[in-house]
Amino acid sequence: MRTMDIDYEAIEATRASIKERHLNERRPPSSARGLHHFALLSSNVERTIEFYQGLLEFPLTEIFENRDYKGSNHFFFDIGNGNLLAFFDFPGLDLGPYKEVLGGLHHIAISVDPVVWERLRGKLEAAGVPYIMESGASIYFSDPDGARLELLADPLGEMYGSRVL
Repeated sequence: MRTMDIDYEAIEATRASIKERHLNERRPPSSARGLHHFALLSSNVERTIEFYQGLLEFPLTEIFENRDYKGSNHFFFDIGNGNLLAFFDFPGLDLGPYKEVLGGLHHIAISVDPVVWERLRGKLEAAGVPYIMESGASIYFSDPDGARLELLADPLGEMYGSRVL
């Protein structure tokens, strides 16, 4: 990553201006009902299931052929609150490894109860999955294909003690 001189005061001023212009105290309801599923790519279906269901305890809910690519699997994990994490595999396509690019995925943050957070942190450690702990409430790590995940001990709608919803 290339380092540059960064004008942090200008960034803060821009953030304050955006907040002033766009953050409404009485915001209207969203047009969306919720996140149906977030789709990622899997290079190995069995390994992905072992990681998400076996290690992270997100139950596999369904697997069927992807309607858009014959031979491809589309499979889903329950991540709570009526939300799903989905995966595709694309046999025969050389998609290459995960890369963080502008417009791409940075990470997926999933809220878990603090007791579950501790248990899953122990399971990650026992499995030798490297992670970074931040602010005592977040664990950042990568799945077997390199997608970055965050397990957050804060309740849905909160982040580090601030209400975000």
